Amino acid sequence: MSSRALSEPAPPIRTRRSGRFRLARISWTWPALLFLAVFFVVPLGANVLRSVTGPETAAHGIFAYYTKLLTDAYYAGILIETFRVATVTTLVCLLVGYPVSYFMVRYAGRWNGLIVFCLIAPLLTSIIMRTFGWNVLFARRGLFNTWLVQSGLIDRPLDILNQPVMVYIGLVHVLAPFMVLSITSVLQGVDVRLEESARILGAGKIATFLRITLPLSLDGIATGCILVFVLTNGSFLTMLLLGGGKVTTLSLLIYQQFNLTQDVAFAAAMGNVLLLFALVCLALQARFVRREGVKQ
Repeated sequence: MSSRALSEPAPPIRTRRSGRFRLARISWTWPALLFLAVFFVVPLGANVLRSVTGPETAAHGIFAYYTKLLTDAYYAGILIETFRVATVTTLVCLLVGYPVSYFMVRYAGRWNGLIVFCLIAPLLTSIIMRTFGWNVLFARRGLFNTWLVQSGLIDRPLDILNQPVMVYIGLVHVLAPFMVLSITSVLQGVDVRLEESARILGAGKIATFLRITLPLSLDGIATGCILVFVLTNGSFLTMLLLGGGKVTTLSLLIYQQFNLTQDVAFAAAMGNVLLLFALVCLALQARFVRREGVKQ
């Protein structure tokens, strides 16, 4: 036998069972596909159908509700308000969450587990209970107002709970952990030796952070921002319980259309627009991550 024949790898052995195993692997996906079809595709399809077959579509066309939502000044203002609330909440969560993530990865040490527990523990509590906690603190007879009055700093309680800023406080309180966990998972993969090399070459702390740490953590920042932005768009309990009704977003309007006015077709159209926002955000995130992967 020649040396060439010995060096060449043996051809793969094909058996009849390989086809069976391939079919078995495909069949394992059927329960998941069936679940997605029943609980995701069918409800979305019914929602789209409901939005184009409502009472107003007979007189103004199948896109009557979408036209009303995008051209009416009131509803267009709510769309802008929804985008503004989501953007401000995302930026505040980023400004609050990044320092916490950086501290957890670089300086927390053995306390890292305790910090993670403190971040995750509120997520195990109902969002209604967490939102009502702000009522206990900032109501007219809440702890904060009672302390201010007893200290002599004010003469009568302040109306803090019904201010729009309370909506942002409530949203940041609920969504900041998602930002922190997203950034932390990426910062943990940043090699500390890169930062040490930059310091050895003469870069200061700020320059090292701006040129090394921050660019390498952009993937986590993008993921956290998209996650917080999408969750803010879908949140309505915070607007319902805080702010005194002074902040109205599309998600809250959908809730009102379903429960108060009973205009199901219009609410379905609003839900589809909100879903489109989420899909655009996910597409932007996928494109950003793909671009960053090519650069690396």
